[in-house]
Amino acid sequence: MESTNTPKMVALAAKISETVTELQQRLAAQGLPSPSFSEDAPETLPAELAHLQDAVVDATSELHDMLLNPISLLFQSSAISNLVSIDTICRYKIAELVPTGGKISFGDIAKQSGLEEALVRRLLRHAMTMRIFQEPEPDTVSHTKISKFLRIPYVNAWVSVGAREGWPACTKMVDAMQKWPGSEESNETGFSLANNTGKSIYEVLAADQTRAMRFAASMKAMDHFPGFSAEAVSQVYDWASLGKATVVDVGGSRGHVAIELAQSFGDMKLVVQDMAMVVAGAESGVPEPLKGRVQFMTHELFEPQPVQADAYFLRMVFHNWSDKYALRILKAQIPSLRPGVKILIQDACMPEPGVIPQWRERDLRAMDMSMGCFFNARERTLKEWKALLAAADERFVLKQLIEPERSMLALLEIVWDPSGSTKA
Repeated sequence: MESTNTPKMVALAAKISETVTELQQRLAAQGLPSPSFSEDAPETLPAELAHLQDAVVDATSELHDMLLNPISLLFQSSAISNLVSIDTICRYKIAELVPTGGKISFGDIAKQSGLEEALVRRLLRHAMTMRIFQEPEPDTVSHTKISKFLRIPYVNAWVSVGAREGWPACTKMVDAMQKWPGSEESNETGFSLANNTGKSIYEVLAADQTRAMRFAASMKAMDHFPGFSAEAVSQVYDWASLGKATVVDVGGSRGHVAIELAQSFGDMKLVVQDMAMVVAGAESGVPEPLKGRVQFMTHELFEPQPVQADAYFLRMVFHNWSDKYALRILKAQIPSLRPGVKILIQDACMPEPGVIPQWRERDLRAMDMSMGCFFNARERTLKEWKALLAAADERFVLKQLIEPERSMLALLEIVWDPSGSTKA
C-alpha cells in the first residue's frame, strides 16, 4: 500500500512505471509494436488498452507540469507562436515535400517551397520540438508519425482552418465578450471582430468559396476523434428498434451519415435536410443501391419542419448555436411531431471536472472554447441540455442519455409526449 508520506512526484513516477510495464506486456502479447514517433507507428492504441493509455498520459502530464517553473508552464500553455511553424508547414505543403521512408535537406525544401533556407531551418526545428518532423542527420529532415499525418489533405485543411480562422478569432474572443456582454448572436464573436465584419461566420464563408471549401474539407479530420466518424453513428444507438422508419437528418450536409445508416439498416429511409448550396448535387454521391432511400431536400434550420417522420436526427447541430437559437431549432420541429416520435441529438455532453481523464477533458474544453470564438455557442452539460428542452416545450421528454465509452459525443434520445406519460 502506498504511504501517505510518499511525495507526489515519486507516486506518479511509480504509477507511470507500473502502467507502462503492463501496457508493453499486453502489446507484446498481441504482437503489436510499442508506441513511437516512427512515421509508420500506429495512430492509435487498441481500444481495450485505452484505460492504460489514459492513466499514463494523465500521470506523465501531471509530472511534467509539476516539475516546470510556473513561468515555463504558462509560456508553454500560451504559446500561440506554435502555429507559425505549423501554419507554414501546411500552407507550403512541406509535409508532402519530405519523402516517406526517406529524408530531404533543408536546402532542397527551400528550393521546392520558395522559402529561404535559413527560414526553413528555423521553422522546422521549432516544429521538431513538437515532434513534427525530425532531423536524423545534420541539416536533413525526415517524417515522424505526426508530420506524416499532415500529408492527408483534409488534415492539412483542418490545421489550416485552425491557423487561418481559429487563431485570429481566439485572439479576439475576450474583446467580443467585453464589447457585447452576454451576447447570443453569431455575428458578435471573436471571429466577427477578427474579420472586421458585422456578419456571422456562416455569412462570411458563404461569400468566399475558397474559405468555405477549406472549412468543409477540414471536417473530415474530426473522424479521427473518438465517436466522430460516420461509422460510429450506426453503433451508438439501437437504430434497428425504429423498424421500417423514416428518419430526417436535420442539417445532414452531404449525407455521409445518412448513407452509413442506410447501408447498415435496410428498412430505414432517410431525408437529408440542409441549405440549398450544401445539398445541391448531393444525390450524385449516393450509392446506386441506396437511391430512393436516401433523399435530399432544401430546408432552413429555423423554418417549420415540413416532413412527418418517425425520428429526427440532429448531429453536431446545437453546439453551433447559442440557447436563443437552439430553442428556435427545437421549436421548429414541433409542427410535424406526433406522439412517440423521437428527437435524437448527437452532440457533446460536457462532463463534470475530473470525471474523465484530464487529457480528454482538455480536448473537450478546447472544443468548447472554439464554439465560443466562432459561433457564440457552447458545448452543454446534461443540466444545460435538460434546461434547454424544458424551455423549448415540456412535451420534449429526455428518455435516455447514451454516452459511449471514450466517445467525445453523446446521444440524447428525446420523445415527443403530449400526454406527459413518458418517464425519463
